[in-house]
Amino acid sequence: MTPVSDFVNAFSAYPLIALLGYVFGASNMAIYLAKWKGVDLAAGGSGNPGASNALILMGWRAAVLVCVHDLIKCNLAVYLAGLLFPEVACARAVAGVASILGQMYPFYTHFRGGKGFAAYLAVTLALDWKFALCLYAVLIVVLIASNYVVVCTFTTITVVPIYFACTGRVPEALLLCVATAAMLWKHRENITRLKNGTEIGVRAASRGEHRVRSRKQG
Repeated sequence: MTPVSDFVNAFSAYPLIALLGYVFGASNMAIYLAKWKGVDLAAGGSGNPGASNALILMGWRAAVLVCVHDLIKCNLAVYLAGLLFPEVACARAVAGVASILGQMYPFYTHFRGGKGFAAYLAVTLALDWKFALCLYAVLIVVLIASNYVVVCTFTTITVVPIYFACTGRVPEALLLCVATAAMLWKHRENITRLKNGTEIGVRAASRGEHRVRSRKQG
């Protein structure tokens, strides 16, 4: 096989890798839980089907389950991409970014999904677990100090691409920048609420101040 044909075959694999990541990422535990509990995720909080709003509207247990689900699905997407396409450059990163976008824009909800933070953290763990664990420790401090998940989000989507670029993994950094740009757009309302002082903090959410009553409870 010639080098040209090798390149063509590798390039043609990227749509399959992206599809793999997207399908895994599109699975949304917040939506599943809300349907099971009879909770309308659009009824309060950010109105968003993601881990943060699961915390606000359904409590810590729901939020943890959503995060664990995101962690597993994104890591599995990255792992399978590396396993099935070992010779394709950046296959793992492509699958990872696609899984983040799948989380944010699932096809079965008219492309209205989560905001990608938990998925982004999961992909970071899959691509560089040592750095990810250090990042997680930093984020705990940031969360305690700021009281806002969105501040952790902005910290993550800024620091992670910079780290990958500075460590010589520029293609992966550029791919992650795609997810970063999409997440900045998704969080534009959070930015407005932070400016207005109306963003819901973790401490208020954990006290259940904004929790909604499920239709099953009613």
